[in-house]
Amino acid sequence: MGYDGGTFDVIVVGAGHAGVESALAAARMGCKTLMVTINLDMIAFMPCNPSIGGPAKGHVVREIDALGGEMGRNIDKTFIQMRMLNTGKGPAVHALRAQADKFSYQHTMKETMEKEPNLTMRQGMVDRLIVEDGQCVGVITQTGTEYRAKSVVITTGTYLRGKVIMGELMYESGPNNQQPSIKLSDHLKELGFELVRFKTGTPPRVHKDTIDFSKTEIQPGDDEPKFFSYETEGSDNEQLPCWLTYTSTVTHQIINDNLHRAPMFSGVIEGTGPRYCPSIEDKIVRFSDKPKHQIFLEPEGKNTKEYYVQGLSTSLPEDVQLQVLRSIPGMENVEMMRNGYAIEYDAMVPTQLLPSLETKRLPGLFTAGQINGTSGYEEAAGQGIMAGINAARKAQGKEAVVLDRSQGYIGVLIDDLVTKGTNEPYRLLTSRAEYRLLLRHDNADLRLTPLGKEIGLISEERYARFLNKKEKVDQEIERLRTTRIRPSEVNELLASLESAPLQDGTTLLTLMRRPEISYSIIEQISPAPEALNAEMKEQVEIQIKYAGYIEKQLIHVERLQKMEKKKIPDSIHYSEIHGLAMEAKQKLEQIRPISIGQASRISGVTPADISILLVYLEHYNRVTASRG
Repeated sequence: MGYDGGTFDVIVVGAGHAGVESALAAARMGCKTLMVTINLDMIAFMPCNPSIGGPAKGHVVREIDALGGEMGRNIDKTFIQMRMLNTGKGPAVHALRAQADKFSYQHTMKETMEKEPNLTMRQGMVDRLIVEDGQCVGVITQTGTEYRAKSVVITTGTYLRGKVIMGELMYESGPNNQQPSIKLSDHLKELGFELVRFKTGTPPRVHKDTIDFSKTEIQPGDDEPKFFSYETEGSDNEQLPCWLTYTSTVTHQIINDNLHRAPMFSGVIEGTGPRYCPSIEDKIVRFSDKPKHQIFLEPEGKNTKEYYVQGLSTSLPEDVQLQVLRSIPGMENVEMMRNGYAIEYDAMVPTQLLPSLETKRLPGLFTAGQINGTSGYEEAAGQGIMAGINAARKAQGKEAVVLDRSQGYIGVLIDDLVTKGTNEPYRLLTSRAEYRLLLRHDNADLRLTPLGKEIGLISEERYARFLNKKEKVDQEIERLRTTRIRPSEVNELLASLESAPLQDGTTLLTLMRRPEISYSIIEQISPAPEALNAEMKEQVEIQIKYAGYIEKQLIHVERLQKMEKKKIPDSIHYSEIHGLAMEAKQKLEQIRPISIGQASRISGVTPADISILLVYLEHYNRVTASRG
């Protein structure tokens, strides 16, 4: 029996982007929460890109905020650049991206956590879990301290048996030379969990004063920045530019000449790396026909001279890294402040999880973030808030909350992981979402704020503001639907826009459906009510212009929801179902889907298998009911 550290409702292990969302969600839902982390100075640390958002990832941050999470609020306080990407395309792929002051980001998040009344923070290394009667009921640290709880969330990121690799050099380490977690990884294997070895990497950091920016292209932030959090009303943050340059033929020659020293190609690295964020050596081998690759120089913060060299992730030896840097225009005389490196780590095979992120093998244990095989701060935080919510609900004796694929990118992310698994670090992309026209950056609050309120993470005041916005948007759409105009009132304006003249009277809503007619033009014809702000006007325009497409997607969603409502009892033995293909039996037995909808998305389960399963389920339910 070790030292008794106390009893809590929820324990969160780790304080990266998944850990902070988990701990804050559980604490704000009224649970007495403990967060244990190796180093309290590394809370919400950004070991890789000093940025938040981008395609699909920015949508996730908005969803976290709509549910009542912290990432959006925190980046809005600490950004040094804000840009809306893909503005030339449709609203489904508009994506906000912020450059963070990485030091301010982590300090502000730590301060937020320290002020949370239900949250206790402890520095310590968790080595083992406490398991009693087949349930996870706590953790034991390296010092022998025992902390008990009704549920535990593990968010260890890339720390599990972390190993840093740079050229011929290898040593056990977490990111940024932090202590790795060795014993917890071994303990999870002892408990019967299947782990895999993944790899990620980071580029070198260079000194600003040694960069010749005249040879690069400036990438400024937006003049009027938008924000991630629905609570942010404005900001006076000073914006700093990023800079664009490219690799050269000399860069490619240096890398090709040194491939024998690259751990990626010499067989030193065992772990599978992220396909969508390859190292520079990987890019040059795989895309040998490309004469150059983009390199972005990004400031790491307001009060540092360190610049992050995005696009140059590498595990080449130190001497080669410096040669590579100096072969890039603008960096001929650059000084490297930190080397790039690769890091290998253990990850959980995510098909061992329920859609609530609770492990199937050990009730009471949840996992979130990079331990589940994902890459990226945003993917980690999205899982973190859901694991925190469900760990809290388990502690409170309530049912789990599961987002489906039509509700959010977070739903797509978790469903992909637990249903399909991943054989490489998983990155969220807009193309992974079949309902991406419904899952837009602009409407995350309309999709998820009512759920955030129900869970207990959205305040009454914020919910009242949300309802007011929704009502104003609906009222304005109705006004446009019922306001008629005559040709004589608008034909002159239409001619100036090269839009066909009206022959008969029509409504403002019908007129606005024309591709060339924006809401701002409608305002010239019939001014909007003063109560409508820019966000509400954007919502009105999108809902009117995309109404037809949105309706089609909603019909598909209805079909999906019928499949999701057909629950599969956990007691079913798939091996006994006649007619199911052998592969389907094996996959269904392994994943144990909770619904017909989830079963239909398992690779190797065919529509014919689903038909047989539906017939069997009907019979099974009838027999069960008659015994009832």
